[in-house]
Amino acid sequence: MTTTPEQVDLWLVSNSEHQRLEFKEAKTQYDNEKLFKYCVALANEGGGFLVLGVTDKKPRRVVGSQAFNDPIKMASKLFTAIGFRVDIEEVAHPDGRVLVFHIPSRPAGTAYARDGAYLMRVGEELKPMSEDQLRKIFAEGAPDWLEAFAETNLSGQDVIQKLDTQGFFDLMNSPYPTDQAGVLSRLIAERLIAYDATGYSITNLAAVLLAKKLRDFASVARKAPRVVVYSGSSKLETTSDIVSESGYAVGFQGLVKYVMGVLPQNEVLEDALRKESKMVPEVVVRELIANALIHQDFAATGAAPDIDIYSDRMEISNPGEPIVPVERFIDGYQSRNERLADLMRRFGICEEKSSGVDRVVESAELHQLPAPDFLKNLGRTIVVIYGPRLFKAMDGNDRVRACYQHCVLQWVLRRQMTNQSLRSRFGLPDGNSNVATQIIASAIEQHLIKPDPSATGSKKYARYLPIWA
Repeated sequence: MTTTPEQVDLWLVSNSEHQRLEFKEAKTQYDNEKLFKYCVALANEGGGFLVLGVTDKKPRRVVGSQAFNDPIKMASKLFTAIGFRVDIEEVAHPDGRVLVFHIPSRPAGTAYARDGAYLMRVGEELKPMSEDQLRKIFAEGAPDWLEAFAETNLSGQDVIQKLDTQGFFDLMNSPYPTDQAGVLSRLIAERLIAYDATGYSITNLAAVLLAKKLRDFASVARKAPRVVVYSGSSKLETTSDIVSESGYAVGFQGLVKYVMGVLPQNEVLEDALRKESKMVPEVVVRELIANALIHQDFAATGAAPDIDIYSDRMEISNPGEPIVPVERFIDGYQSRNERLADLMRRFGICEEKSSGVDRVVESAELHQLPAPDFLKNLGRTIVVIYGPRLFKAMDGNDRVRACYQHCVLQWVLRRQMTNQSLRSRFGLPDGNSNVATQIIASAIEQHLIKPDPSATGSKKYARYLPIWA
């Protein structure tokens, strides 16, 4: 590929430094070790371009670079240092010399290291990859865990006894076949079971979704979701601790019903009458449990989705760090278990792609709850949903988090956040515009949102966008 000045100009206006691009000013020089590490990190992320002589902050511009005046010699030094070839190209841009490093992707199932660290980019920094990410890379090319067999050498009757086939057809809104052959044929067509000369085999996918008892399958027994209820806001005293028995799909309604039954009640005032209301709306519980089941990392051994219920919040977590950055949960979607996700959608258990978290945030706004907290910690993805809390009881982090999520939700809905829309989200009267202004200013200062440059007029009518938009 030959990079033209016109291509550089297109890169200048790209939305952000993404998987394929990294900009560095490097007007006079650039540190060799940093170069080696960035090449390793970009290769680990699928390859891309490191561009020297361009400012890395918007609005980007070409400033020219005098670094590495002998690209051929530098390419040889790079190969010796990192062990793979990186082509270096000089581009004579009208505003100065631009140096483009063409970095190839790592081979499948392999990660590159520098000084013993498997590097990746995190914002402006280079950091070692997590165990979760490395495990995923090293497993590339290996059979998908969900497609592997949980049990083999079974009779047709064994399959019927172990899987809730009636539940499968009910979820598919299909009539139950009149004979066993019809049942097995449909499961084979869905690639949930297989048949050969030794008999029938049940896949892990079928077991985890349709098992009458998860503990009957050794490979999925430890994947059963666990619900723990605590009497207060800490783990000091446990009220109940249960592990779900049925497969995710056939047991989903029962799991949601159980969680709703043990959620704390809150008193609300409605039409001048005091009524009891659950701490978290059912739509939120459904979406988040479904997400935890679908997006978990099944390669993580001895780990399962957890639902922890406290007096003031609910925490739902699953094994595996998120593929999509937590700050992009509302507008982004990528599943590490697409076949499982597809079946759960067809069963009517989860929403279409990317709409589930939208509904969670929208429901929090509708009920004026604190914004959910999306976290990654110690190889797990965690969502914290808080019970009702008055605006004056929310701290600065609560308010800024709600502001950012409101801004993203408006962007997803093809609208834009304003001071007025944020006041409405918090239930604040019109006279509290200064309070909303302060929250917006904090969110801008934390580089979460930005003013819409196309909006004109006073701050009162300003519009705002997510920082990455």
